[in-house]
Amino acid sequence: MTFHPRMTSRVEGISLVEELKWRSWTGVIADVWSVRCDPDANGEYVSEDPRLFVILDKSGPGNFNLSLDPAIRWVSQACTPHSMSYIPAGLPIWGHLENVQYLRHLDLHLDVGTLRRRFADEFIGDRLSIPRIMFSNDKIASLSRLIADECVSERPLHALYGDGLTMALFVELFQIGEIKKRQRSQLSPRQLRAVTTYIEEHCLRNIRLQELADLAGLSQSYFSHAFKASTGVAPHQWQMSARIRKVQLLLSKSNASLTNVASATGFSDQAHLTRVFKRLVGVTPAVWQRERS
Repeated sequence: MTFHPRMTSRVEGISLVEELKWRSWTGVIADVWSVRCDPDANGEYVSEDPRLFVILDKSGPGNFNLSLDPAIRWVSQACTPHSMSYIPAGLPIWGHLENVQYLRHLDLHLDVGTLRRRFADEFIGDRLSIPRIMFSNDKIASLSRLIADECVSERPLHALYGDGLTMALFVELFQIGEIKKRQRSQLSPRQLRAVTTYIEEHCLRNIRLQELADLAGLSQSYFSHAFKASTGVAPHQWQMSARIRKVQLLLSKSNASLTNVASATGFSDQAHLTRVFKRLVGVTPAVWQRERS
């Protein structure tokens, strides 16, 4: 689904020098603006989506003044390339250009839903809501120039290139670290002993996962993950191994046919027993029995 940025503005003393250039990538619209500015150019802006504003080039010795509330305080800074501001969604901002004749800047309009899906970070929502006015960041500046170059290119590269640039910029802007895999909790020694003893005693019949989960006092999903974290195998695999040990015991103590052994140990038929036995032991029951005798 295409993302459409939503922003309203009122500007005075600012006019386009070149046609607006823009590109769309996953979760972002990138605009490159080239404008001529009167000595006291100003504007008011509010966007329903988060926005990053990066100055690319300028002429004139003046300052760039920004405020989230012009009645309280302005943040003034010499208008230099690579000054940037991040504005959260729905937050009005006022700007005043003092003695700046020309300005080229990059606007990145961000789709919040895409950011949250791409970065499974529980803190991303908090970071999206914090404004940052007139700051500098060399990595973001370098990425912004590459993004702007792609916006104005007459021979744009594959969309994956722009996706990579914008995703890298977001990671740096919001300082998104690598998500560590949560360690699965293991069963306690008491729980593991109770469950494995139960499996050994009842391995010749179908054991429902709920039976084992109830023994451990856990939900089925939590128990299944905890059992594998404790033993390295799933409960069903543990039961199959216990059943095969019963098969080996019978094969070593009698001359019973494989058909009878399969029936006695809960397998559907001899072929089923042979498949499971070979997978777990490495040889067929007949070979195993012959080697033991």
